Amino acid sequence: MQIQQAATGGPRRSEGLRPRTAALLSVIPGIGQYANRRYIKGTIFLLLAAAVGTALSAPIVNGIYGLITLGSNPEIDDSRTLLVEGIIAALLLILFASAYALNMRDAYRDAAKKQEGLRIPSVRQAFHDSWERGFPYFVIVPTFMLLTMIVIFPLLFMICLAFTNYNLYNSPPAHLLDWVAFDNFVALFTEAVWTKSLLAVLTWTVVWTLVATSLQIALAFFLALLVNDARVRFKKLIRTVFILPWAVPSFMTVLVFAAMFNDTFGSVNRDVMSLLGTSIPWLTDPTWARLAIIFVQIWLGFPYVFTLVTGVLQSISKDWYEAADVDGGSRWDKMRFITLPHVLYATAPLLIMQFSYNFNNFNIIYLFNKGGPPVPGQSSGATDILISWVYTLTFDQNNYKMAAAISIIMGLVVALFAFFQFRRTRSFREEGMY
Repeated sequence: MQIQQAATGGPRRSEGLRPRTAALLSVIPGIGQYANRRYIKGTIFLLLAAAVGTALSAPIVNGIYGLITLGSNPEIDDSRTLLVEGIIAALLLILFASAYALNMRDAYRDAAKKQEGLRIPSVRQAFHDSWERGFPYFVIVPTFMLLTMIVIFPLLFMICLAFTNYNLYNSPPAHLLDWVAFDNFVALFTEAVWTKSLLAVLTWTVVWTLVATSLQIALAFFLALLVNDARVRFKKLIRTVFILPWAVPSFMTVLVFAAMFNDTFGSVNRDVMSLLGTSIPWLTDPTWARLAIIFVQIWLGFPYVFTLVTGVLQSISKDWYEAADVDGGSRWDKMRFITLPHVLYATAPLLIMQFSYNFNNFNIIYLFNKGGPPVPGQSSGATDILISWVYTLTFDQNNYKMAAAISIIMGLVVALFAFFQFRRTRSFREEGMY
């Protein structure tokens, strides 16, 4: 075999250290590299392992222990601090375990190359090759580390809280937290107050998202068609007026509407409904409050969709409509086969984003009526959606454990929906083609 490889110019197999043996020697980082005669790399690995082991082994062990126990002395230990330190220790442990596995894999690969008779690059050449091949990863790593601390760490902290008994009556540092497994999730579906609240909020969130978003899209589409009609004059002035609500900061608009819909001094009841001899409890009746908040969202949301649809309508060639006239097409036929397909094709992704935006539209719900009015027998208000309910549980009721459990359920639903939609997109199906 060796003679044949030598004759063909290929690599020669050599009897050296077995790859599995080299990997086993790397149980002590660097020893496997020494066995492969990679002395500089082995020294670097050995020194790094010694430094990390000396400086961080005790904090990691203490952090993992604190994460498991959440403290033993209420006067000294703070379970929240132990939770934070434990999560950081767990992340560091995963990082070092990955580096440890890479150390063993490196020794295995070098031994395999030597056994195959392949040349092993020098340390300098290896660093150069790593830089050339792994440059995108080196650029991504700082951003990934930053996202880990800003996004992943708070998520892990929230997930941990969902499995503790952290609420107003068991708040550190006066008390220690305990792990309660899935008790909070079980309570959501078995205790009447939580089950009723969850079903009511979830139902209203879906209704709110579908109705408010669909109406704002329908109104914007209808107005864009009217303004784009050839018989309408002063188009620029009308479009400018329709876009004006978009120019005003949304939180100011919501606060103004909240004052206008006030039951006692609001201009809607005082100046409009009084002419009909009636007064409507806009903020204190659940049904009227929901209708009012949907109206406000339509006011806030339609200018953006109006702008999108107007742009698409102006890009449709007039020749197509003239051809439809020659073929005897009616207004409905032109709408069905020319206007509607073009508008939906160009704006569908942005319209779908309107639904996802309103699903978590916290500002309008909280600023208009803070999720109210309150509903007897529920921990949520009549206009609370999931995100505003979680906010109320966290900052008003200090019920962190239930807020975290609901956030996990909400996150799973949104993630599954987003993943399903993402898999259906063309960019996902054609990944790797370019």
